[in-house]
Amino acid sequence: MLNRLLRRDALAALLALSSATAWACPPAFAKAPPKAPARSGSKTVYRARLANGLRVILVRDPLAPVVTTEVNYLAGADDCPPGFPGTAHAQEHMMFRGSPGLTGDQLTKMSALMGGDFDADTQQSITQYYFTIPAEELDVALHIESLRMRGVDDSQKLWSKERGAIEQEVAADHSNPEYLAYLKLRRVMFAGTPYARTGLGTRRSFNKTTAKLLKSFHDKWYYPDNAVLVVAGDIDPQRTMSSIRQYFGSIPGKPVPAHPAIDLKPVKPQTLTVGSDLPYDVTWLVYRAPGFDKPADYAAATVLSDVLSSQRGTFYGMVPQGKALNVGFSLDPMRRAGLAFAEVDYPKGANGKALIADAQQILAADAAKGVPADLVAAAKRHEVASAEFAKNSIEGLADAWSQAVALEGRKSPEDDVKAIERVTTADVDRIARQIIDPAQMVTVNLVPRPSGKPASHAAFGGGESFASSNPKDVKLPAWAAAALSRLTLPPAPTKPVDRTLPNGLRVIFVPNHASKTVVVEGQVQSDPRLEESIGQDGVDGVLGDLFSYGTTSLDRVAYQRALDDIGAVESAGRDFSLEVLAPKFDRGMQLLADNLLHPALPATAFKVVQQEHEQEVAGELQSPKFLTRLATTRALVPAGDPALRHATPRSVARLTWADVKNYYRGVFRPDLTTIVIIGDITAQQAQAEVAKYFGDWEATGPKPATLMRPIPLNHASKVVVPDSSRVQDKVTLGLNLEINRWDPGYYALRLGNEVLGGGFNSTRLTKDLRENGGLVYYVFPILDIGLTRSFYEIEFGCDPQNVAKARAIVERDIHQMQTQLVTPAELKQAKTMVLRSIPLSLASVADTADTYLLLAKLGLPLDEPERAARHYLTLNRQEIRNAFARWIPARDLAQVVQGPAPR
Repeated sequence: MLNRLLRRDALAALLALSSATAWACPPAFAKAPPKAPARSGSKTVYRARLANGLRVILVRDPLAPVVTTEVNYLAGADDCPPGFPGTAHAQEHMMFRGSPGLTGDQLTKMSALMGGDFDADTQQSITQYYFTIPAEELDVALHIESLRMRGVDDSQKLWSKERGAIEQEVAADHSNPEYLAYLKLRRVMFAGTPYARTGLGTRRSFNKTTAKLLKSFHDKWYYPDNAVLVVAGDIDPQRTMSSIRQYFGSIPGKPVPAHPAIDLKPVKPQTLTVGSDLPYDVTWLVYRAPGFDKPADYAAATVLSDVLSSQRGTFYGMVPQGKALNVGFSLDPMRRAGLAFAEVDYPKGANGKALIADAQQILAADAAKGVPADLVAAAKRHEVASAEFAKNSIEGLADAWSQAVALEGRKSPEDDVKAIERVTTADVDRIARQIIDPAQMVTVNLVPRPSGKPASHAAFGGGESFASSNPKDVKLPAWAAAALSRLTLPPAPTKPVDRTLPNGLRVIFVPNHASKTVVVEGQVQSDPRLEESIGQDGVDGVLGDLFSYGTTSLDRVAYQRALDDIGAVESAGRDFSLEVLAPKFDRGMQLLADNLLHPALPATAFKVVQQEHEQEVAGELQSPKFLTRLATTRALVPAGDPALRHATPRSVARLTWADVKNYYRGVFRPDLTTIVIIGDITAQQAQAEVAKYFGDWEATGPKPATLMRPIPLNHASKVVVPDSSRVQDKVTLGLNLEINRWDPGYYALRLGNEVLGGGFNSTRLTKDLRENGGLVYYVFPILDIGLTRSFYEIEFGCDPQNVAKARAIVERDIHQMQTQLVTPAELKQAKTMVLRSIPLSLASVADTADTYLLLAKLGLPLDEPERAARHYLTLNRQEIRNAFARWIPARDLAQVVQGPAPR
């Protein structure tokens, strides 16, 4: 589930294993031929249930030439055998080791050749497997999933290999203090039920687990009657259904076993305390909440969560009052019950006891007196709009249908929308009184533990060496080889409209009719490390937080009310954005421009934000995460470089209100700004709205410097940043490079990096470190090529005793890239991966906007992906070897370890 976790925010990642539901077969799935297509918003939806019980949902969305397949098995952490937590998670891993008729090596190579995203996740009552790939490869993905449903190679030999990787995943999560706190919380809130454990598992349980146990789990739960297949994207529904019947139709079905009972007991109030590596204190006030099995109550709880998180609410008022750094309210739902989190973040050393007492009083008052009706109405508008915005991503669309149908037992995502629309203020008040019950509340305190000082080392761990990995080609099954042998240019996307206003503001527009929405993303090209005046480090952060305090015409609350009135979400700053329903585009742009061009920056708010930043920075300077980032930067840039600048309590405390306003005037200017607009409007509308609200924006004075100067190459070094919260080391190996983005060698280096570490288990580093060695759970080689500075970093997590072994393998693999030609098969695979990943960069509105903003920032033409594709097609093996030999000085790798000292 690694890829999917990386796409979530921190809290969502912690809760990724916590959802649960039972299947309730809706009437729409009668065993019959596909029903006539139903309209779901702007989507055409087809449903069918095969004779063997497999439920199929097809959602056509021509947003991009991309599809997502998602197979949902209705079994997860709840269904693990007694004494073997993590069995469902372990079987998820083993599904990537091969099936009868498909070896693990073939599976990983095929997933790489498809050039997409290939992953899985285990939740409380469901396990999901998904592909996001070019549409032309849909049949290959369906064939793979049908083979995996038929059977799995759960051999003891393969499990022995995979156990090392999954145990590294356990070590990584157990190095996350927030996750450890969540584990303790679940044991208390759901004692004596399957909900008391997540699906992660433990090293102890995995050491007892056998291949026979895993195979029995697959045989018990992985079959058509217990699965829902969702396919979303640019599909031909009739052809797709024909393929599904061909691949899945002959798999035998069987009765679904009973799931374990969930017998909830009353919660006993208590307080849990866990040390953390955060730079501030965090307290969770946690309550029992309704589950999916009560749709009306769950909808009311969802609205309540939004109301209590509203910036117009009394709970959020603790932030502008200077009492808390941040607050929020969120739900972690499962089938029979869920958790409701009230989170309060506050400076290290603050009077937490009094602060949390205030928070409890505020929440209790909201529950006792009722919540404002206008906030309920606003929350409902935002939830309905959010459902429309979910259509702006093909993968997100598949997720939404899987969540609604397979996880929650609904007929469609629109069932949740209708339930939200039926919620009344009385419903929200009733649920608030039910949830916010101090007699059943658990308090969790995450207390910062400062890191020890980083320690430099001349060497440690010994100089291990390993024999060549000798990469070998894998022969694919005939049905896959034919489909994946093509090496062609990807289809050209819709050409964006690119205009520049007289004031220098660049506007890029892309039409999108996947939803009745408009998404705006923009950036002001800047670098605080160059633009903050000496002695004013931290002014950029203070300014960034002040944007939420309204405009010169609308104060903080009035501005948020204006957004609520149209169900829009807006954020202003050097990076800014707007999500708004298409009919409200004009008002949304007016509000965005007002905030960006006329921020209030009130003096009273400045004092509050300044104090908060001063306190937060004081804690951050002692946190292991900050010290690791700083140590990495110090290892890669020369002393005194602007990249080493950072805020201190003193620099923040010395800031004045005038400093903030002067910084704003110097940084925010139209001739350094790019806006990308994607939505259900015309290019003329987009251009007219930007001209209307941003056309009078003027730049004053010369443009500031925004690009760092080139720097000399770094030298080899080793640093350990102690972190008592970690049991696993986070290791970063880094280099700065002489190459820049305009150098023709960029393309060969990028292609070679795909050979080294670009794909799932099919590239060298992943195969050597994870699949064969079991030393790491993940390894990321990151090539960051800029206009004036470039860096290459390889990050992995492993046990302290394996750091030297893992590094030696990395160095060996890089050395082979420099001295030996990659194999013809590796070259073709790398080209295929890169070429087929290009359309995937446009598979969501957010990805499309990010792509065009990056191209604008680098000064590259907007059709650079198509130009790059032509470069990749012509590259040869010698050019890759020469690029690695020329640009990657592996002997100078800087090593930074966060966690226990390697041994």
